[in-house]
Amino acid sequence: MCHSHHFARESRACGCGRSSHPTRGFEHHHYPGEHYARSLGVRRPLRFLAWRLGLEEAQVTKLATILNELKTERAQAEVDDRRALALLADATQSEGFDADKATEAARLRVQSTERLQQKVVESLGRIHTLLADEQRSQLAYMLRTGTLVM
Repeated sequence: MCHSHHFARESRACGCGRSSHPTRGFEHHHYPGEHYARSLGVRRPLRFLAWRLGLEEAQVTKLATILNELKTERAQAEVDDRRALALLADATQSEGFDADKATEAARLRVQSTERLQQKVVESLGRIHTLLADEQRSQLAYMLRTGTLVM
């Protein structure tokens, strides 16, 4: 079986959700471990960045730590958002609107967003430090094109 025929068969069966795969001069590639990563959700950013940036093992280890810390901050932001929604619900539940609770909900959301964005800045700074020039250029490209969303 020729490579192109094998590739075409693999592309249709890959399950990536694309209705058609490029054929003329372009190939549809999956990064190593993509399907495994999708099923776990947690490892996808790490595996994706390791593959796209061509990271060495030591870089992957450091990146894993950075991404785990960012993930923790994102989880805290989700908890804060649920608390804010509960406060908003409480503010509207009684006969009279409780502006103090609604204001507290807004304050909680703003503080949570500020903390998360500061963590994103800190994380990008740490990632920048561990990358080589070419890897930084690739990371910048991924951010500009929306391939990577921080």
